[in-house]
Amino acid sequence: MRAMSTSLSRIAGAVVLAAAFLPAGPASAADPVWPDLKAAFFEDRPIEDGSSFLRIEAPYRAHDAATVPVEIVSSLPGDDPRRIKALTLIIDENPAPLAAVFTFAEPIGPGSIGTRVRINAYTPVHVVAEATDGTLYQAETFIKASGGCSAPAMKSPDEALAGMGQMRLRSLAEGGAGDVELLIRHPNFSGMQMDPVTRHYTPARYIETVAVSFNGRPVLNVEGNISLSENPAITFAFTPNETGEMTVHAVDSKGTAFDHAWPLGPDDKAS
Repeated sequence: MRAMSTSLSRIAGAVVLAAAFLPAGPASAADPVWPDLKAAFFEDRPIEDGSSFLRIEAPYRAHDAATVPVEIVSSLPGDDPRRIKALTLIIDENPAPLAAVFTFAEPIGPGSIGTRVRINAYTPVHVVAEATDGTLYQAETFIKASGGCSAPAMKSPDEALAGMGQMRLRSLAEGGAGDVELLIRHPNFSGMQMDPVTRHYTPARYIETVAVSFNGRPVLNVEGNISLSENPAITFAFTPNETGEMTVHAVDSKGTAFDHAWPLGPDDKAS
């Protein structure tokens, strides 16, 4: 799977954003959108069933459509020499279906990556994994939720922008081993949210790229869109084998860059 370029991400979002203001309804089995999305994002490349080792863990009925936790779990068999080098998350019925592309600097074996997304209507959710030999695999689930892309932000636009770019790296395991969660403070405005005071729609502004490095070596790249929730969160596996510095460089759709760094070693906890 070729990682989706930033410019193509914008085009993919813009093409379907026009549908954002149409009445939302449940996905119809008689009018599936997945074949069209598959052709748009992967052209004519064949995609095999990956359900034996690839799955999406998410609530079937989401409590909050604006902040739906999604975890992608991959577990290639131990005797398979291949690894997963990229994962593409697609929310079929969202105005911008391409939610995120995760590209690993070092392809992973068994592992998971998590985030939080907006769900605009009852929808299938697909993940497409690319193995190191170039083979594409897919898995899917279904989420019942609606209105997440137009749900109002937790703060007013001015308040939300005031603390934009603050970050936190939190360890989810003892010491420096295991999963870490990257939290980025950003309103991730979808362009579909109405300001209750002015009655105007808040212009779209969202985290577009995130680059994670350790001691100057790339770890993970993420390309996002309006389908990521407010204050995006990314959970990924990382075990430092030396003392060093983890850095994050994020850029939003207005071109504003945010940088942060944390000292991290084998016995340290991210903070």
